[in-house]
Amino acid sequence: MSSIPLDAAAAAVPSDTSRPRSDRAFFGHPVGLGWLAFCELWERFSYYGMQALLVLYLSNFLFQPENIVHVNGMDVLRRAIESVTGPRSPQQLASVVFGLYAGLVYLTPIFGGLLADRVLGRTKTVVIGASLMALGHFLMAFEASFLPAIGCLLLGVGCFKGNIAAQVGDLYAPGDKRRASAFQIFMLAVQVAVILAPLVCGTLGEKVGWHWGFGAAGVGMVIGLVVYLAGRRWLPVEAPRQAASKDSAPRAKMSGNERARLLLLIAIIPLLMGSIVGNQQFNNAYPLWSQKYMDLVLFGWEIPVTWLQAVDAFMSTATMIGSLAFWRWWATRRREPDEITKMGLGALLAATAPLLLVLAAVQIESGHGKISFAWTLGYALLNDLGFANILPVGLALYSRAAPRNLEGMMIGIYYLHLFIGNTFVGWLAGLLDVLPGTQFWALHALLVAGAGAGLLLVKLVFGRVLLPDEAPVTKAA
Repeated sequence: MSSIPLDAAAAAVPSDTSRPRSDRAFFGHPVGLGWLAFCELWERFSYYGMQALLVLYLSNFLFQPENIVHVNGMDVLRRAIESVTGPRSPQQLASVVFGLYAGLVYLTPIFGGLLADRVLGRTKTVVIGASLMALGHFLMAFEASFLPAIGCLLLGVGCFKGNIAAQVGDLYAPGDKRRASAFQIFMLAVQVAVILAPLVCGTLGEKVGWHWGFGAAGVGMVIGLVVYLAGRRWLPVEAPRQAASKDSAPRAKMSGNERARLLLLIAIIPLLMGSIVGNQQFNNAYPLWSQKYMDLVLFGWEIPVTWLQAVDAFMSTATMIGSLAFWRWWATRRREPDEITKMGLGALLAATAPLLLVLAAVQIESGHGKISFAWTLGYALLNDLGFANILPVGLALYSRAAPRNLEGMMIGIYYLHLFIGNTFVGWLAGLLDVLPGTQFWALHALLVAGAGAGLLLVKLVFGRVLLPDEAPVTKAA
């Protein structure tokens, strides 16, 4: 790990704050996008390596009666959970804890954004976050330190995630049309990580030892930190932070338009939450469901369950590239839809993925035995075609529409839907032991489709609120 002090790293950035945002050296985008994407790749490798293993590790090993007694503080956490949910089996407890973890990693970026916007700046906050995440992954090697490890990971992601995404937005002027495609390119790096992480960390964890998989995730996070520091000179220059004084200029107040956009973006969080439940269940209920009902033996060798997530990631990468190509083609012929329209259409398409699993569940419940691995391909294809126009496009919307000087916090607010959604998904996954598969997956299809319809309704009624400030508004004839 680099020994360069944080202040020195910041000072190494050129003082020219007018670095041209028209830079197109990286596939038509600024060079800084390449560095941020490569750093995000390794951070997401560490995160998804952990995520690929976590629910299986908890359900199959750590939360079994003979092992859970070794986890420091687990009695307190279990009592708190069961005071709300009632008694939980190891599988149900694993799903709830996984859901809480997967949700909280999207809540803490709000505080990380405030810390960067108001106190430390993004560079220091990102470096602190990367260091905490690396520590958390290495603490996962010990059963007793499971809860401190989760705590370090949550704090680390909070400092890292929103701020590095905000730096992507800072590379572009407010009206730059490249912003949405920049976040899709940024997300492509994430997809590469999601392919590699289950293959590397998942295989090590399931076939060699759980702690080998978590250790590999920690190594990935260290690499991400080194990449971030190495590419710092190409990233957006931060304005100097001055101590507050009586003579300092007051912070500019939000305009009426900014306030209206802020309120609307907060109000649609429940719709965004509903739009992602089918996608997020791929990491929680789907692997547990597949363990029971999917034939995973190929040429006499049992495929690790975590490889299903690599299949989804590979499909997600292909559909993200396809989405980028499609909208570029579309823009040459017609007017490209705004962000919220893309998200609504994406959610309606993504709803067909859990609907497909309803058909698979019908086959299982009809006594036809285990289902084919091919159902994973269909689920991933339909889900990812829709999801390519939800998460990255939402990042672009919230980055563009953020009030001035609150960009980091606004990205954190955007991630609130993933906090609420993943927590909700953890509860939904517990219904695997209660509902038949047909009802379980139909419920997910209904939730995602309802969210898509709601987003399109918001566009119809409030679309003018989300127009860029510089966009001309044509009066009705």
